[in-house]
Order: sequence, then structure tokens, then C-alpha cells
Amino acid sequence: MLPRAEMLVTDVKQRDELVEMSLDKCRDIEKWPRTSEPPTTEISVYAIDIKAEARLVRRIDLRLLPASMFIYLLCFIDRSNIGNAKILNSATGDSLAQTVHISDQQYLVALMIFLVAYIVFEIPSNYMLKRFSPSRWIALLMLCWGALTMALGAVHNFAQLVAIRFLLGAFEAGLFPGLIYCLTFWYKPEERAIRVALISATATLGGAFGGAIAFGVGQMNHIGGLEAWRWLFIIEGIPSVACAAAACLLFPDFPETAEWLSVGERELAVERIRGVASLGHARIIWKEAKETLTDWRLYLHYLAFISISVPFSSISLFAPTIVSGLGFEGLQAQLFTVPPFAIAFVVTIAVAWVADRYEMRSWAAFTSFMIAGVGYIAQGALPSDSFKARYGLLCVAVPFSFASVPPLFSWLTANLRNTGASTLAVPLNVSIGSLGQMIGIFIFKSSEAPGYPTGLFTNAAFQILGALCVLLLRVIYVRRNRQLASQNGSMKWRL
Repeated sequence: MLPRAEMLVTDVKQRDELVEMSLDKCRDIEKWPRTSEPPTTEISVYAIDIKAEARLVRRIDLRLLPASMFIYLLCFIDRSNIGNAKILNSATGDSLAQTVHISDQQYLVALMIFLVAYIVFEIPSNYMLKRFSPSRWIALLMLCWGALTMALGAVHNFAQLVAIRFLLGAFEAGLFPGLIYCLTFWYKPEERAIRVALISATATLGGAFGGAIAFGVGQMNHIGGLEAWRWLFIIEGIPSVACAAAACLLFPDFPETAEWLSVGERELAVERIRGVASLGHARIIWKEAKETLTDWRLYLHYLAFISISVPFSSISLFAPTIVSGLGFEGLQAQLFTVPPFAIAFVVTIAVAWVADRYEMRSWAAFTSFMIAGVGYIAQGALPSDSFKARYGLLCVAVPFSFASVPPLFSWLTANLRNTGASTLAVPLNVSIGSLGQMIGIFIFKSSEAPGYPTGLFTNAAFQILGALCVLLLRVIYVRRNRQLASQNGSMKWRL
């Protein structure tokens, strides 16, 4: 147990120096209350040992991050494998589209219905996670989406495909916002971007692994009387089902209830984030929800996330199609989707590290948006038969499209002042952002192959829009901080 220091505060200056003492009563507000003559107040101060805190953060990292990354990797593979299945073994007439006899328009409907469910169920899922604990809720989601992914291997018509995709969207909806929400219970704002990056970057690994797995599974065509795309869904759904029980037993819930920590470590885990992060025991009240829904600045964050979501969706779902339009065909098209996503993993983590290390979340997001936007513009401007140059630009635009996600999430959560706001704003951010994913599924038109100008220029436009949103938000927060500069004890907005 770490020591507590009991201090008697009798003047304003002393209270300013020890403002963290009053976090219990004054947390989650922009300006600490003060009077002209403060009364003598007995305050219990928690003394934090820096070395003990560093050891604790390492323990939390080892427990929370690998599990979160692995679960999200499974989720992303199960979500996006339909893009691989659509063209897998198309040369022999055995792809998903050819076997189930669906048109390009019906395929787009199957993609969109997933996003409809995703939007509807994200916010309720976050409340369920808070209500039933992260370990139990995430385990249930894993079990259900894994089973549904395997069920996709048994579809025989368009109606079955759409029904299962809708249910898959419903159960996958809560995972990513839920994982980001969990980080707010364990980490300070300046610790989150790199950890959000490690989780979200596994989506890029999912894209890389998905292509590699599809290449291998493509060799299983007609084994056991099943087309390779059916084996793809079955094989990629099994790990999620198999790992659900382990998630229920091992995934960490809240610092207050973590039995794998000692009593002193639990106390330190709670006290180190008090006043700057969500608390597991805090109740969600309507007043906080109403304030979150009516806070207009948050809608600029949501608009920025819509801008991210357009290329996130279009590239994730159409990467094999885009690559096939660059001169690579058949199973080779699956294999050449790997490099852009592998590069994206490294770039995403590097950008997030800079954002956290130097408190540059806004500039990190802005730079990523602009590089990706310029990459898409250049790719669209090149002749459609400039395959090598366009593929090289794809390997630049894709990584920076993903790289803006962690700093923006870290920036959003750093400027949410209470648990209720985090519970609602994080899934609302992803839910509204899914509107961008809906746009993304329609922009790469098969009639425009191999150039795909609509898809590339639309991605570029939304990247530039996202950059402008980030600049506007930065201006807003800088001005607010200037107004707070003369107010001692004010909690400033993070940049």
C-alpha cells in the first residue's frame, strides 16, 4: 500500500499547488470551484510512486494490449474476408459472387447491411459492456460473430448472405468502441494514442493476413466438395469461437475489481487516473448523456471520423479488387494486398508514438490526412495503365489513411471530462463514422476498372475534409485554452 499524506490547506495558493487533492469532489469539470476566502479543509492526498506506477502500467499493458490486439485482429479478418471471398478462384468460376449468383449491386447491399447493423448496435453495446463487464460482453460478442462467420460458409443465396451479414454487423459493432472505451478506464490521456494505435493497427495486419490466408485457402478449392471461399469463412471463424472462453476468463475489466492486481496496485490504478479518465464504479446519468449529445464541438470530431471511414471501408473491402485492377490477377491479387497493409501497421504505430510523446495529436492526424489525400489524388491522376507507380502510391496512401485513427481517438477521449461522456461519445464517434463506411462501399465501381477515378478522388476529398476538421478543432481548443489561461486551476483542453 502506498502512503497517504494528510495535509491541511488554509490558503488559495497552497490549494492551487495541490489541486489534485480535490479531484474526488471536483473531477470532470473545466474549472475548479473556488471562493474568495476558502474554508479550512481537510484533504487526503494520495502520493504516487513514479517507479511503482511505471511497473503497474507495464503490467496493465501485458494484460490488456495483447488480448485487445488479438481479438480485434480476429474481428477485422471476419469482417473483411468477404472482399477476398468475392473474387477467390474467380478464374475457375468458383468465387462467392459466381457460386451464390449475386450481382455487383447485391454484393454492395450485403456490405451495406452490415454497416446498418453496425450503426444501430454500437451505442447499446457500450452500455452493455459497462453493465455486464468487458470480459463477459466481449466474450459473448466473439462467440456470436465467430459462429456467424462460419455460417457464411453455408450460404446458398442472396437472402441468406444478407441476413447473416446483418447479424454479423450487430455482434461486431460493439468491439472496437468497446476496446477504446476500456482504455479510458486504465490509461491517462497522454498514454492512449500509442495503445489505440497498437489495437487499430491490427486492422492493417488483418488486411495483410486476410490476403495471405486467402491465397493459401485458395488452394483448397473443392476439397471436401466445398469451394475455397466456403473454407475461408469456416477457417477464419473458428478462432473467434475457440478463444471466447479465454476472453471471458482473462480479459481485464475495471481497475477497482482487478483480482490479478494486489490491493495496493488496484488503489494506484484508480488514483493515477482519477479526474482525467473514466472510473469503473462511476454511474452514468442522464445529465452527462444530454451534455454529450448537445456538445457541438464533438460533432467536428465525428465529422473527422467520417472522413477516415471512407477510405478505411473502401480499401479494406475492395483491396483485392483494386489490386487486380493494377495488373495482378487471380490468387496473385490476394497476395499483393499484403504490402500496403503491412506498411500501414508500422506507419500507424509510429505516428501514434509521435502524437503521444510530443502531445501532437492534432498535427499527427492533420499530417496523416494530407499525405493520404495527396497520395489518392496522384494515384487517380496517373494513367490507368501505370501499374507500378499506382501500386507504389497505394502503398503510401493506405498506411496514412489508417494512421490518423489513433491520434484522433486519443484526442477525443482526452477531451471527454466524465465517464458518461466516454460511454456515449466513443461509440457515437464510431457509429456516425460508419456513415463514411457506407459511402466507401459504393465508390469503387467495377465499370471504372482499372483506373477507379471515382473511388480514388472520393477518398482524397474526404481526407482533405478530415484535415480541415482537425485544423478547425485545433483553433477552437487553442482559443478556449487562452480564455482559461487567466483562471488558475483550470483543466485545459488537450491538443
